[in-house]
Parts: sequence; structure tokens; C-alpha cells
Amino acid sequence: MAISRVLIANRGEIAVRVIRACQELGIETVAVVSEADRESLAATLADRTIAIGPAPPSESYLRVPTIVTAAVATGADAIHPGYGFLAENPELADACREAGVTLVGPTAEHMRLMGDKLTARRLARDAGVPVLAGSEKIATASEAAEIADRVGLPVMMKASAGGGGRGMKIVRERDHLADAFTAASAEARSAFGDSTLYVERYISNARHIEVQVVGDSHGNVVHLGDRDCSVQRRHQKVIEEAPAFRVPEEVRASMRDSAVLLAGNIGYVGAGTVEFIYDEDAKQYFFLEMNTRIQVEHPISEMITGIDLIQEQFRVADGLELSFAQNEVVFRGHAIECRVTAEIPEQDFRPNAGEIDVWRPPAGPNIRVDTHCFEGYVVPIYYDSLLAKLIVYAPDRARAITRMVSALQRFQVQGIETSIPFLHYVMGSDQFGVGAVNTGLVEELLPNFIAPERATLAS
Repeated sequence: MAISRVLIANRGEIAVRVIRACQELGIETVAVVSEADRESLAATLADRTIAIGPAPPSESYLRVPTIVTAAVATGADAIHPGYGFLAENPELADACREAGVTLVGPTAEHMRLMGDKLTARRLARDAGVPVLAGSEKIATASEAAEIADRVGLPVMMKASAGGGGRGMKIVRERDHLADAFTAASAEARSAFGDSTLYVERYISNARHIEVQVVGDSHGNVVHLGDRDCSVQRRHQKVIEEAPAFRVPEEVRASMRDSAVLLAGNIGYVGAGTVEFIYDEDAKQYFFLEMNTRIQVEHPISEMITGIDLIQEQFRVADGLELSFAQNEVVFRGHAIECRVTAEIPEQDFRPNAGEIDVWRPPAGPNIRVDTHCFEGYVVPIYYDSLLAKLIVYAPDRARAITRMVSALQRFQVQGIETSIPFLHYVMGSDQFGVGAVNTGLVEELLPNFIAPERATLAS
């Protein structure tokens, strides 16, 4: 492999994950750290660490010139952006190309094509992939009303440049369209610097199903199956599983084929995820968006296929072919991932920071914990609240649920509050057990949830 030293332009668990993949590949690692991350696990594990600025991301992890300069200064021949921060920023891809540094990710062109949701919808439609009824960009609330009259309420207003649930508003009543338009456009402008909106038909009983794809520069595009990411709060994923449960096999096959077709049509190179909305009532799926990066939930695809997606990212970035063909991908069993966060769910998922006094994650056969935490680690206030990803594998879904429930019971964290009690509550619910999940499940379950230990403290 030509890549010999990589700078990891990220932090937290994904930085640790990339470092461990590099260790197996014999690639040296350079960790960039803000002032808040000088004592982080990634800083300890990397071959070299370089400070890049103050704690706020805008002054460190989001500064493209600083990141690329650090790569050049340390002799890194590649940059891995992980997810979040600069992972889907075409400016980083452009800067890497100009500096002669390999970006472990897709091209700037692909980021721009898929980063604009309206363009992505057109490309999907041109490829013959089902797309929800909706609009092109809208400039006024009256235009939104015209679209709503045509496709029928409810509708969702979405930011063209959006992601992560920002710039999105569900409208169920026509009288609320104007206020929703104003709020969504303002949020989009604040989050992305672009207030452009469009409107889509909103499916109430919807599931969020995505397909993992990987492409190389030799024209090969394959999928690693599908994942159900329906358990969400404010459009942020909480629990994911692979493969998606209760999906007719012909629909599953068509969805996977659509993802490969779309990625192949644009000559996509790298790991990416094509996301779909699945109408549980009509048994139909529709293109939602494509994420041009590795996903937080990639481990469950690794668990059911045995393929290391981070290592494949390095292979294709190095100009090599994928290490496998589609007919060599074998799907076995069922995997579930729970995102453990420093949040208090019953207080509207209020984040909290502080020092971790006790950190004892579960261990055992077919249990994986991707994390950057340890006893004595101080969770900073500046970043995403993700502490760990707890992943389990079993021969079938029922046994995977049982294993996850047991693992959550054994996951001991003291010093800060976490989402573990709520994750345990969801996993043990009748709805999750029978697979009756949709994007509204968290809202349905949360009002009746009280964490046992916190209830004891309050009594």
C-alpha cells in the first residue's frame, strides 16, 4: 500500500477506530487534537500528535487550511476525515488535491453532487430510483402551499444543503406552512449558510433504511447490505440494526440494487450510504439522500459481513480494487448498535459533561464497544455527546436483542449521566421486540420512561 502515514482529521471514537485499522495495515498515524483533547485516547494511541487550536471546532477541527498544513508538516500522505466535521466538505477534498495529499474519501465533485439534496434527488430520479413526490427549490411560503396542495399533507420542508435534522420541519396543517417555512429557512441559513428549501411528501408510518455501498476507481461498486436506523430522536439516530427487519425480500433486493445503481451512475469511489424512507403501510421505498462518508453505524454492517470498511476505504483511496466482489459478500446473523451518549433522555436528552469516575463496558463473545472513553476521562462540553457505540451480534434478531439487553445491564458508568437506561428501556419494549419500529418510536416511548437510578435519587 502506497499510503504510509495518515493524519486523522477527527476526534473521539472514530479517531480511535481509524487508528486501530491503520495499526493492522501498518500505516503510521498522526492525531490532530484541540486543547480539550490533548489527553484523549486518540492522542495516546497515535504514533504522533499535533495540536491544532482551541477547543471550539470552528477554531480547530473545522479549519481546512490548518488540517492540510498539519498533514504536510508531519509528512502524512493521506487524511482520513472520519464522520462529521469536515468529512463531507468539498473544500477539504480540493485542498488535499492541491497539496498532493490523498483524501480517504470521495471526490469533491461527488460531495457537491450528493451534498445538495435537490441535485441528489434529480440524480436518483434519472437513475430510475424511486423518489418521494415533492418540489424543486421554493422561494416563498405560498410556493410551499402550492406543493402541499398537490402532493397532500403532511409534508416536510427540508434544507437543500442540510443534514443531521437541521432545517427540517414537518407540517400537518395548511395554516402552519408559513411559520414552518420561516423557521426552516432561518435554521438552514444558520446551520449551512444556505436557506434554500424544498418540500417532500411526509410519510407518517416511515422507517429509515439505508444501504452501505463501497466503490473503487476500477468501476466496481458493491453493497454490504441494509441497516434499519428508524429509532431516532430529532432525526438523530439512537439504535440501528442490520439487516432491516420485516422487509419483504423483493423490496430489500430492489433497495440494495437501487443504491448500487445510483453510486455506479456517478462513478462513486469510497464508502458511502444511500438512505431511503420505507413506507411501512404501502411496502414502498423512496430515495432520501446519500452520505458521502463512513457512517457512525458502519460496525453493524461489518459484523454481518466480516468486512472491515475502514480498511476498504484505505484500499480504494490508494487506487486498489476492492478486496471482494459482490458475490463474495455473505450475510450472516443479526447485529444491533446502541449509541451511548452523555445525555439525560427524560430531560429532552439534555447533554451533560464532566469526569467519568467509573467506566466498565461489557465484554464477551460477539460484543464490541467502539469508544474513546476511560476512567478519569473528562467529557468536554464542546463536541457531540457520543461516548461509545455498543454493538452486539447473534445468529438471529431475537438473540441479538437478548444479548444487547444483557450488555446494557452490565455497562457501568459513574460520574456523568448517560442514555444507557433509556436504551435498555427501548430494547426491552414490546414494540422493538416485534419490530414495530418507525421514526416516531422514541417520541412514543419517552413520556413513560424514568431512569430507575435517577427516579430513586429524586424520591
